[in-house]
Amino acid sequence: MAEGEACGEAVDMRSNRHTLTSMEKMRRLPRSVCQKIWEIGREDPRRVIHSLKVGLALTLVSLLYLMETLFEGVGQNAIWAVMTVVVVLEFTAGATLCKGLNRGFGTLCAGSLAFFIEFMAGKSGHICRAVFIGISVFIIGTTATYLRFIPYIKKNYDYGVVIFLLTFNLITVSSYRVHNVLRIAHERLYTIAIGCGVCLIMSLLIFPNWSGEDLHNSTVSKLEGLARSIEACVTEYFQDAEKEVSRCASSKDPIHKGYRAVLDSKSNDETLALFASWEPRHSRHCYRYPWQQYVKLGAVLRHFGYTAVALHGCLESEVQTPRSVRALFKNPCNRVSGEVAKVLLELADSIKNRRRCCPDVLSDNLHDALQHLNAAIKSQPRLFLGSNHGHTHNMLAVAAAAAQRKQANDSGISLSSVKTDTSALLEWRSKRVIDHHSKDSERKVLRPTLSKLAITSLEFSEALPFAAFASLLVEMVVRLERVIEEVEELEKMACFKEFREKNDVEIVVTSENRTHTVTTNLPAQAVE
Repeated sequence: MAEGEACGEAVDMRSNRHTLTSMEKMRRLPRSVCQKIWEIGREDPRRVIHSLKVGLALTLVSLLYLMETLFEGVGQNAIWAVMTVVVVLEFTAGATLCKGLNRGFGTLCAGSLAFFIEFMAGKSGHICRAVFIGISVFIIGTTATYLRFIPYIKKNYDYGVVIFLLTFNLITVSSYRVHNVLRIAHERLYTIAIGCGVCLIMSLLIFPNWSGEDLHNSTVSKLEGLARSIEACVTEYFQDAEKEVSRCASSKDPIHKGYRAVLDSKSNDETLALFASWEPRHSRHCYRYPWQQYVKLGAVLRHFGYTAVALHGCLESEVQTPRSVRALFKNPCNRVSGEVAKVLLELADSIKNRRRCCPDVLSDNLHDALQHLNAAIKSQPRLFLGSNHGHTHNMLAVAAAAAQRKQANDSGISLSSVKTDTSALLEWRSKRVIDHHSKDSERKVLRPTLSKLAITSLEFSEALPFAAFASLLVEMVVRLERVIEEVEELEKMACFKEFREKNDVEIVVTSENRTHTVTTNLPAQAVE
C-alpha cells in the first residue's frame, strides 16, 4: 500500500510539473511572439514600410466597392482589383513590374483572342459553335502550356502565360452561355488595370525597394562575410586549448554565417537579377546595367567559398595536429589569411562605393606571406619528409638483408633434411643453434629500426591535417585571382569610377576665359 501511494504521489507531482510548464509556456507565448515581430522589423525596416504600402493599396482599391458612384461604374468586377493588388504588389519594384506587366499583357492578349474566337464562332450554328469553342480551347491550352517549357518564357513570362490561359478560358467558355460577356470582359480589364496602376504607383513612387540595389548590397555582404569567415576560421584553428571551450560557440557563428550566405545565394541572385532587369534605369547613367555579371560573380564566390567550407572542416576533423606543432606555423598562416581577408574587403569596398579597385589589389604583402609560410614549412622537414632520408634507406636495407638471410636459412633446413646419417643430424643441430643466435641478434637490430620507422610514420600522420590546412590556404589564394578578374569585369561593364588614391587632389586652375582641372599626387603632408 505504501509503495502504491508513493507511486501515485510521484505521478501527481509529474503531472503538476507538466501543467506548470505548459502554463509557463502559455504566459511566455505573447512575449515571444512580440519579440519575434520586433526582431523582424528591426532587421529590415523596409518590411514595415512595405506592409503599410500594401495596406494602403488595398484600402484604395476597396473604394471601388465602398463608394457608391464607383461601384455603379465598375460593379461586381471590383473584386478583381483587390485580387490584383494582393497578387501583384511585391516587396521590390522589379518584382511588382514583372508580375504587373505580365498580368496586364496576358489579360489583354487573352481578351483580344477570345473576342476573335467569339466573332468567328458567332457566324456558325449553335452546335457548330460549341464544337468550335471546344477545339479552340484545346488548341490554345495545349500551345500555351507547351510554350511554358521554353526556358526563356519559363524564366520571364511564366506568370503572364498562366493569366493568359485563365482569362481566355473564362471569357471563351462564358460567352457560350452569357450574352453580355463583352461588357463583363471590359469591366474586368478595367479593374485589373486599376489594380496594376495602384501597385506600380506604390512600388515606384512611394519608398521604392529596388531589386538591383538588393543584389548589389548582397554581393558586398558576401565578400565581407567570406573575409570574416576566413579570419575567424584560422584564428580558431590556432587558438589556445584553455580558451577553446569559451570561444567555441562565439567563433563558429561568424564562420557559418560567412560561407553559408554565399553557398545559399544562387537562387536569390538569379531572382534578383531577373527582377532588376525589369526595373527602369534609375541610375545617373541610363544604360543597361550588367545584372547578369553579378550572377557570374556570385558563382565564382561560391567556388571560392568551397575552400572556406573545407578549411572549416579541418577544424572539426577527428585527426588533429598537436597544438605544439600548430604553434610553429601560427604567424605565417595568420598572415596569409589576413592578406586574403584584406583583398576581399578591398573588393567589397570598391563595389560598395561603385569605384574601380586598386590596380595592385594583389599586393606584394600576400606574396611575401606565402613565401613566409613556405619557408616555415621547409624549416620543419622532419614533420613532412621524415627525420633522415639516408637513415631511412639504411634501415630499409637492413630489414631487406635480414629477410634474405631468413630465406636462405629456410632453404638450408629443407636441403639438410634429405640427409639421414649422424653427421648430417649433428650439422643440422649446430646450424639451428647458430641460426637461433643470429635471429636473436637480428631482432636486437630490427626492433630499434622498426620503432624508428613507426615513430617517423606517426610524426608524418600527425602533420598530415596541418598539411591539408596549409594547402587549402594556398588554394584560396589561387582562387582569389579568379574573383578579382570577375570584379574587374563587373567594374568595367558597370562603368565604375576610376580608382583614385586618397592623396590625389584636384587643383582647379583658372586663366583667361578657361578653367583647367589638374589631378596631382601630392605627399600626405602637402594634402593636409
